[in-house]
Amino acid sequence: MKRLRAVWRMARVLWHVLVGLGTIWLAFPRLSSNQRHARVQAWALDMLACLAIKLVVKGHPPAAGPMLLTANHISWVDIVVVHAARHCRFVSKDEVARWPLVSTLANAGGTLYITRESRRDAMRVVHQMAQCLRDGDVLGIFPEGTTGDGSTLLPFHANLLQAAISADAPVQPVALQFMDGATGQISFAPCYVGDDTLLQSLWRTLCADNVQAVVQFGTPQRAEGRDRRTWATDLRETIASLRGHV
Repeated sequence: MKRLRAVWRMARVLWHVLVGLGTIWLAFPRLSSNQRHARVQAWALDMLACLAIKLVVKGHPPAAGPMLLTANHISWVDIVVVHAARHCRFVSKDEVARWPLVSTLANAGGTLYITRESRRDAMRVVHQMAQCLRDGDVLGIFPEGTTGDGSTLLPFHANLLQAAISADAPVQPVALQFMDGATGQISFAPCYVGDDTLLQSLWRTLCADNVQAVVQFGTPQRAEGRDRRTWATDLRETIASLRGHV
């Protein structure tokens, strides 16, 4: 029964992706930016339903920008989860721009791309992010730079925080956790770490029941004289504390 249920969920996920692509190709050209954002958030909520993941939002998402959301990173599902809780423009590795279908969805969400191995490109993206923040956008980053298993936090990279400093914009810490709704323990089903492949992680997620994606929004904060490295350390400690309240 579990396998049959997972296959049914997979079919729903694939159909929902196709519906999303159709909406992008047919409806997005006629929609305003805010209308597109609303469609992306609604699509993300429905995608979580297809995956049988319940969204639990704690704290207060930003009502408007400018805001830089800074979250820990566990899984490929994280972007869907955050979009479902509060649409934002993510900064993602440039490889995503070359992935078939996924790139179309990412572009529709307003994704900014970065070549992580290039210091020059990092500076370009920081300037782009700063301008987006000045324009009132809500951006999202994962400062760990890669996924962890959800039980601990990796060190935070500080480079992209320079955008918030340059634009004098607030940063809101966001703690993500996947929980087993039946036991209250951490669920490792959606993890995408180590030797996991995307298909293995997806199949494990589809097979799991009672998974909750808990998003804890913290209190927005400004640099207040901190350099980006100090701020990154403080944000990591704040998110670690927030995870204790998830």
